[in-house]
Amino acid sequence: MTENAGVDEELLPIGAFAARTRLSAKALRLYDRTGLLVPARVDADTGYRFYRAGQVERARLVALLARLVALLRQLDMPLARIAEIVDADGGTAGAERLAAYWADVEARHAARRTLADHLRGRLSGGAPRYGKFTVDLVDVPEQVIVTESRHVLADELPAWIGAALGRLEEGARAYGGVTGAPFVVYHAEVSVESDGPAEACVPVADAAAARAWAEEGGRARGTTVRVEPAMRLARTRITKAQVAHPQILAAFEAVEEWMRERGLTYAGPCREVYFADWDAAGP
Repeated sequence: MTENAGVDEELLPIGAFAARTRLSAKALRLYDRTGLLVPARVDADTGYRFYRAGQVERARLVALLARLVALLRQLDMPLARIAEIVDADGGTAGAERLAAYWADVEARHAARRTLADHLRGRLSGGAPRYGKFTVDLVDVPEQVIVTESRHVLADELPAWIGAALGRLEEGARAYGGVTGAPFVVYHAEVSVESDGPAEACVPVADAAAARAWAEEGGRARGTTVRVEPAMRLARTRITKAQVAHPQILAAFEAVEEWMRERGLTYAGPCREVYFADWDAAGP
C-alpha cells in the first residue's frame, strides 16, 4: 500500500523528482524497495511512481546516509556498527562512534604488525627480535597478596585475568585496599595447548582481614592469601600491541636472554605486572 498525497500538494513524477533531488531514478527505485523512501503514490495501471515535493529533503538525507554507508563499508566496518553510527543522535555522537571504531581498527592492526615482527624474528633467528626490549632490575619488597589460580588456555587468558583481578580488587576494598600493582604469575606455560596454571595476584595491606575475606567469600574460587618475600625482578616494559599472545613471548624471551648473558639464574616463575591503567594508558 502506498501513501496518499494531499490534493493541494504538488506531485512529481519520478523523473522530475530525480532531477530535483539530484538522484537517479534507479536509486529512487532502490530506496522504494528497501523502504527508505516510499513514493507518495504509485499508479496502479502503469506502476509509475509519484513523489511529494515535501519528500525532497528526505530523499537527500537518505542519499547522504547511503553515501556514508558506502564510505564506511570501505573501512571494512560491519553493518551493525554502521547502523550505530547512522542511528546516532547528532553528528557529534556519530563521529565519536566512528572514532572509537577506528581506534579499535588501529589497535588490531598494531597487534598484527607486532605479531608479524615476532614471527619474522622467529624465522630469521633469535638475536634480532630482542633489540627493541630494554631490560633492567628492580627490587620488590615483601608484600601480602590475595590470589586466585586457574588452569587456562591462551585464548581464554585475557578475559580470565580481567575478571579475576576485578574480583580480587573488589574484595581488597574491604581490608585496606590495594597497596601495589596487580600481577599474574605463570607457574607453567600458557599457550593454545598448555593451560598453566596462572595465578592472579593483588597486593593488600591487612593480612588478617584478607584471610578472613578469603575464608568467607573467596572459598568457591579457591582464593588464597600469602606473604610474598622480597625479591629482585628482571623486567622489560611492553606496548599494548605487544601484550597479545604469542608476540608477548618475545618479551619474556628477551628477559631470559638478558639474564643468561649476565649469568643470572631463576628464583621463581615469570609474571606480568600491570603497572598502569589499561584504559587510561596510551598505546
